[in-house]
Order: sequence, then C-alpha cells, then structure tokens
Amino acid sequence: MSFVEELEQHLSGYKPNGVVKNVGTILEVGDGIVTVTGLDRSKMGEILRFANGTYGLILNLNRDTLGAVVLGELEGIESGQQVESTGQLLSVPAGEGMLGRVVNALGQPLDGKGPIKSEKMMPVEHIAPGVITRKAVEVPLQTGVKSIDALIPIGRGQRELIIGDRQTGKSTIAIQAIMNQRGTEMISVYVAIGQKASFVAQTVALLEREGAMANCIVVVADASSAAALQYLAPYAGTAMAEYFLEKGKDSLIVYDDLSKHAWAYRQMSLLLRRPSGREAYPGDVFYLHSRLLERSCRLNDEYGGGSITSLPIIETQAGDVSAYIPTNVISITDGQIYLEADLFHSGIRPAVNVGTSVSRVGSAAQTKAMKKVAGKMKIELSQYRELAAFAQFASDLDDSTKKTIERGGRLTEILKQGPAELLSLGEQVLQIWAVAEGYANGVARNDVQVWGVKLLENVKSTYPEIIEKLNTEKVLSDDVVAMMKKAMEGFNVQ
Repeated sequence: MSFVEELEQHLSGYKPNGVVKNVGTILEVGDGIVTVTGLDRSKMGEILRFANGTYGLILNLNRDTLGAVVLGELEGIESGQQVESTGQLLSVPAGEGMLGRVVNALGQPLDGKGPIKSEKMMPVEHIAPGVITRKAVEVPLQTGVKSIDALIPIGRGQRELIIGDRQTGKSTIAIQAIMNQRGTEMISVYVAIGQKASFVAQTVALLEREGAMANCIVVVADASSAAALQYLAPYAGTAMAEYFLEKGKDSLIVYDDLSKHAWAYRQMSLLLRRPSGREAYPGDVFYLHSRLLERSCRLNDEYGGGSITSLPIIETQAGDVSAYIPTNVISITDGQIYLEADLFHSGIRPAVNVGTSVSRVGSAAQTKAMKKVAGKMKIELSQYRELAAFAQFASDLDDSTKKTIERGGRLTEILKQGPAELLSLGEQVLQIWAVAEGYANGVARNDVQVWGVKLLENVKSTYPEIIEKLNTEKVLSDDVVAMMKKAMEGFNVQ
C-alpha cells in the first residue's frame, strides 16, 4: 500500500470532536459596561459569558464593536480578556416552585431557603399577546380598599397606574392589593426596583405575617443593585407571571417603581453612549415601558382565559404629573390612582384624589352590588372637595351647600382606611350603603370611622347572612336591602 493510500485510509476514519465558539475580546470595562470586539455573529439581547463566570447582556450593536451590561460583579473582568457568546437570549426560571420565594432579577434566590426548583425557563423579553387573543376586562380584582373598589375599580387584565409624590402611600395600596389575594388562586408578583433593602425586608416580613407570601413571588433589584439588574427586574417579574398566564391562571404584578426603572435605563443608555434626548433620557424610553405593560392582559377562553393585572407605580416631583415619565406611563395604562400629598398630610388615608383619578375600564369591572351603592359617590365627593375649599372663605352658606358638605364629609370619613384594615366586598358595600342612605347623619363627622367599625361588628353578630350574601351573590337584592334596613334599626336603637 502506498503512502497516499495509507493517508487516505487514516483520514477516512477521522471524526472531528471540536466545538465552534463565538469568541471576542474586551476593549473597555467601566461602570458596569463592557465594550467587546470580534463577536460579529452576535445578536441584540444575547447573553455573554466572561472569563470569571459572570454573564453580560448585549444592548448595543455597533459597526465594529458591541456594548454589553454586566449582570453581576465587575471584579475580575479586564480589558484584553476573551469573552464568549452563548447564543442564547436571557431567560429566567418560572413555575410553582417560585411561589413564596424572594429572588433577584435573574431568578436566583435571595432568601436563604436553598435552590429553587423551576418548571420552565421563560424569556425575559416577550412579544405581548395580540388583540385577537384578548378578552374584555370585566372581572373585578378586589383590593380590599374601599376608595379603590368603589370609585376606581380595577379589573383582571387591567393596567392601573398608582401615581403621586414620595411618601403618599403608593406602595401601601399596592401591598394591600396583594394581601387581599390571600386565600385565593390569584398569583402575586411584587417587583422592587431601586428600593431600600430595609423597606423590601419589611414588606416581605409583612406579607409573610399576613399569610400572603404563599402565593407571591418577590423580585428584588434594590438600590444597591447594578443598574442592569434594576433594568431587568420588571421584565423578569413579568416573565414569571406569564408562566401562570399560559396555565390559564390569574396573576397580579406590582412594579415599585417605574420611575427608578427609567433612571436605571437612562444611566445605562448614557454609559452605552446612546444619544440623549429630553431630560437626558434616550429616545426609546417610551418603548421601555410600553413593551413591558402591554404584556398585561386578559386572554380569551380559547387561549386559556388567564390574566395579568399590573399596578405600575410612578413617583412625581411636587405633584407634577406633566413630567416626561409620568405622562408616558399615563398614556400607556388604563387609568390612574392619583395620591395627593395635601390629602395625605391632612389625615385622609388613602390619599386618593377622586377628581384626578380615573379607571378607563370603569364600572365594567365592578360587581352589581358595588356599582349600585357607589354610582353617585364620585360626583358627590368631587363636589364636596370644591365646596369645602370655597366654604373656607364664605361666612354664610345656604342649606343646600351645607347639606352637600356634610354628606361629602361623611363619605370621605367612611372611605378612610388603615394599612392593615382590608374589607371584603360585603363589608365595603354595607358601610358605604349605610352612609349614603343617611344612617350616619346623626353621627359627628370625626366619629364616622369608629361608627363604621362598630356597624360591621354589630351586623356580623346579629345578621351575618347579610355580608355572606353580598360576598357570594355580589348583588344588592331587595331581600338583602330589607335585611340591611332591619339591621340598621337595631343598630341605631343601641
């Protein structure tokens, strides 16, 4: 056999076992941003692996280089090192095993309870369901807060903005909504973006103490986290909620808050040398939140019938709702709950400004019982606020104005509610109906809240079927009204 034949025979049995890798070189590192060259086959949103095992996310594709944000510590990442492209888009773990856990923006546990067993990896960036797959928002989501459920109803699949200045109770309302879902099949996801670690710890402790953590996932990217993780957190939380959406379940997600999310994105964009626009934000900052909030919806029965209801929170400066980010998110959402600092400091809690707040879904997402008792309340409260401001400068008022102010004052008092004081639908309807029907007219305005608490205690002991029927039937029938009138007669005698 000739040498050539021997060589051909040897080569014919050769099987290559090499692995093709897409490898580049780091040019610059700094402030959580890495500039890489050589990765010409990479795509937007792809995951990179650095030499120290840390991952990065590609956010800029330039002619000769690409820009990526580091999803972790910068220590050990230096210019000149090789970086490998994984060929995968960013995903986070999701499933039943996530319930009751506190995780970071990558789905890694932060609560010290050991590893998480996830059923599926969900893409962080996902196209929102199309219009054809959606269903009208008509099933109410009870928050347990009278002023919300009566005046600004929220439906499953809705996006309702909570907006107001710092320290006006925005987070409190959102956490109350999560706590009110305890004992139900509703899944809750709380996303903390740029919050103090102490506040997040207190919130988790509260949810555990109130028994709401069993069906809740807390995603944390606190103030000490890298801007990249603060940017990813809301998308990661939404991806976890979408797992349950695919299973036909209902979920509630709270973004606390999207103002800090926009700040983190602005920081990243400027470091990535993207052109800045109004207030130094990049031109796509509207798309930042629109592609996030559009993923909240209610699917029709053909697609499982699940829903994601979102409560984004926006912080305003000195009540300026016309600023860039507030107006952006207002135009994306289906209404807003506006909390006013002046109302908060005057003792009205929750400090909801009824005139400025609105639900674009309206009474379509409200039970018949609540719709009947709360029908005229919003107009009456708006009139009361205007007349009360006017009455401060008037020495003599006509009887009609006095009557409107007295009625509005009592309605305002009955809507006051403490952070841990959550009421069922029946309890809310009973209290509001009693005040609207004039049963509290003989009660001093400052005593209306205490009167409302005693009313519930009395009815629960004497006519418990009233609240039971309202909770189950959700209709203010003639029989229930007759029982309520009878209960009020007995209560007034006492």
